[in-house]
Amino acid sequence: MVAAALSIVETEGVDALSMRRLAADLGVTTTTVYWHVGNREQLIVAVVELHAERQAAVEVIGGTPRERVHSAAVNIWRSTRSHRNVTALASSVGATTLLELPLEVAVLAELDAAGVRGAAARDALQAVLSCIAGFLVTAWRPPEERPEGLRPSDVWGRVDDPRLPRATIRAVSRPADLDRLAERTLRSIVDGLVADAEPERRR
Repeated sequence: MVAAALSIVETEGVDALSMRRLAADLGVTTTTVYWHVGNREQLIVAVVELHAERQAAVEVIGGTPRERVHSAAVNIWRSTRSHRNVTALASSVGATTLLELPLEVAVLAELDAAGVRGAAARDALQAVLSCIAGFLVTAWRPPEERPEGLRPSDVWGRVDDPRLPRATIRAVSRPADLDRLAERTLRSIVDGLVADAEPERRR
C-alpha cells in the first residue's frame, strides 16, 4: 500500500494522493486502507519513510575524503531535485528531515572520516543544506513560470549600464545550468569546510 501511495505521489503529485484514490488503485475498500496504514498523515509519514529507505542505498563515491563528502552532498541535491513531489509531500507534514535523513547521515559519516566532527560537522551539514535549498528555490521556479515582463530575460534586457559588457548582460538573461552550478558550488563549500575546519576530538 505504501509503495503504491509513493508511486501516485511521484507520478501525479501530492494532490493526487487520497485514501479513496489509493483504495481504487489497489482494488480494495477505503476502510481496508485505513485499517492497514492509519489516517492520511500516518500514510504520508510511511511514504516518506519508504522513500528515505530507498535513498539510503544511494552510493557515495570518491577516492579522497573531500571527494566523498562532495559526492554525499551531491546525492542530497540530486535526490531532492529528482523527487520534487515527495519533498513537497514531506514538507506538508513537517517531515522534511525524516525524508533526507539517510543522505544527511551519509554526509556526516564522510565528514567524520575527513576529521570534521561535533559542532564543525553540524555547521558543515547546515552549509550544504542551505546551499541546496537556495538552488531548489531557483530550480522549482523556472523563468517561464514568472509573469510576462518579470522574467530574467525581460528584466535584464532593459539594463543599460556602462559598467557591464553587453555579453555579460546577455549571459545573465539566460538560465544557467543549475545541476552543473549546484555541484560546482557544493564542491567549493566542501573544499573550504573540510580544509579549514578544526574538528573536535572524538569522544
